[in-house]
Amino acid sequence: MTTYTEQEILLRKSISKIPKTTFGLFSLYKYPAKFIPQTPAFVMENYTKKGMKVFDPFAGFGTVGYTARIYGLDYELWDLNPLLGYLHSICEIEPNFSYKKLIDEIKNYRQEFIPEWSNLDYWHPKEFIQILSKAWGFYHYSADEYTKKILIIPLLNATKFFSYADEKIHKLYKSKFAKVKVERLMKEDYKNLFYNFLENQFKNLKQKIKEYQSLNPKRVNYKIKAGVDILKENLEEPVNLLITSPPYIQAQEYIRTVKLDLFWLGFKEEQIRDLSKKEIPYRNTPRIEVFSDTYYSYRLLINEKHLLKLYDSYFFAILSVFDKLSKNVSDYMFIFVGNAKVRGWQIPIYQIIIEHMENSKDWMHEITYIDKIISRVMFSTKKNPATGMDDSRMDKEYLIVFRRKK
Repeated sequence: MTTYTEQEILLRKSISKIPKTTFGLFSLYKYPAKFIPQTPAFVMENYTKKGMKVFDPFAGFGTVGYTARIYGLDYELWDLNPLLGYLHSICEIEPNFSYKKLIDEIKNYRQEFIPEWSNLDYWHPKEFIQILSKAWGFYHYSADEYTKKILIIPLLNATKFFSYADEKIHKLYKSKFAKVKVERLMKEDYKNLFYNFLENQFKNLKQKIKEYQSLNPKRVNYKIKAGVDILKENLEEPVNLLITSPPYIQAQEYIRTVKLDLFWLGFKEEQIRDLSKKEIPYRNTPRIEVFSDTYYSYRLLINEKHLLKLYDSYFFAILSVFDKLSKNVSDYMFIFVGNAKVRGWQIPIYQIIIEHMENSKDWMHEITYIDKIISRVMFSTKKNPATGMDDSRMDKEYLIVFRRKK
């Protein structure tokens, strides 16, 4: 059996330049399963040099891009989720904006924006829709492009808080806590509470932008492709490094998680359904040959047909993406994954990726950094509600380093 070089590391403590995981822009929005900034920072600190370009095909919140600016590196980001384009724009805001005037304009605005969504009343009481529709009306019909960048995070966070969604977790979930929260808000002066909430969001945004600018981000060249099908996209220009974290097996459905945001941003139900159909691992994926004995060994342990289909679809998808995109990566690939469970079996995703990529004539495994997970803001349960089995979360994640053979 082949042995691979491994090294334990605590990534969140590895880079002094970024003092904590919530510093700067990195904590402004609860995006599911996003990088802590120290992960791409560790890569850029140790493996890049001036003039290089980095690429993340599963960019999510855009952490690789924000971090690349700190190191003066050009970058390209892709994601199926259209939110990437909106969230990325916050790194271009200056902290000297006046939010008092903005709040007054929103208060006095009359033209409403109502999402074209059949479930709108399920997520918001009609009283909250009246306030939100005017705030979003200002965003859609009055605000210029720069003002929209300032508004996006405060409005998204306010929209979730003034809903039946539980803003304390990443998933779109109508919890008992959220219902109690709405009942409490309805008994109070919820209009003033809404504008006070917005004001606090603007204050926090200013503070976080100042923190980010203290890291001295540079003006660099970048390209954003949001709302794209990763399996069908091609790199038009070569890059030096690929740094990414693909979805995990049985990952939560990211489009479903953010659909509240997408509807208020103006997306239609048909558009969101179309995006959901392209999610890994739930999509139909063309079969490929997988060069990994570990993949086939664990495949034999899965009995249910639907889980077997999901298992195959997952690896066909992510491995075909890496096979295709790696052709335009000149130096290194860094893939950050964890070992998710399928029916009690912990699938060593990192090992399957290593074995498959090592089969290539072009890439060799250099090292895997094993990172201990310190915290995770998700559900905390003793039993997995889907399976009824004991719920054991991942305690480690793996940063796999591949170097192009010369």
